[in-house]
Amino acid sequence: MIPLGRPVINEADVARHAGVPLATWRRHDAPAFREHVPGLLPDSRSLLYDLAQTEAYLAGRPIPALPEGEHPDDLLSAKETAAILGISTGTVQAYATQGYLSPGTTRYGTRLWARREVLDRRDNAPGRGKGGGRRAGEPQGPRTQHAYENDPRLAVAAQALTTAPAGTPKSRIATELADLHGHTPRTWERLLTTAAALHGPTDDDKA
Repeated sequence: MIPLGRPVINEADVARHAGVPLATWRRHDAPAFREHVPGLLPDSRSLLYDLAQTEAYLAGRPIPALPEGEHPDDLLSAKETAAILGISTGTVQAYATQGYLSPGTTRYGTRLWARREVLDRRDNAPGRGKGGGRRAGEPQGPRTQHAYENDPRLAVAAQALTTAPAGTPKSRIATELADLHGHTPRTWERLLTTAAALHGPTDDDKA
């Protein structure tokens, strides 16, 4: 998590601030630095640090504490977002691609989402729970072509059909998707059936 309003820095820029090559910094200086300045996104491949804490460390000053608690505008990683939504990080990326989540923002190439957006998506998912359906008196929107229209899981199902070995039973693919992304195998079977109908039959369907 990147707390609200906190500028960040990656290891290449830390080395630049320290005035040494990145390889040298990682070999000689990084262990002590990481001991005193914790990474903000430990689950991310990009090691990011708080800029104010980094500058204090390099100047030999006391390292300021990060803000306590949670703020709606904190920035969350894909893993943190996935944990709140109860899905996998791969599904988070699919949701962002399909518009179920916004594209988010990036810091040093790492995609992040505001906590408020993630909590709103969790609490007000379309068609689920409070705020998910059409309110009384509101005009009904255009009819959907199928039950999973605009559902980002459909793209995941279509990709699974494309990459599965020829002849793989749909039930097996559905079970694997359920293990990876949550929801029931039966739900994924329906998604796979819909994806196959939209994109053409799979080898399993042809058999």
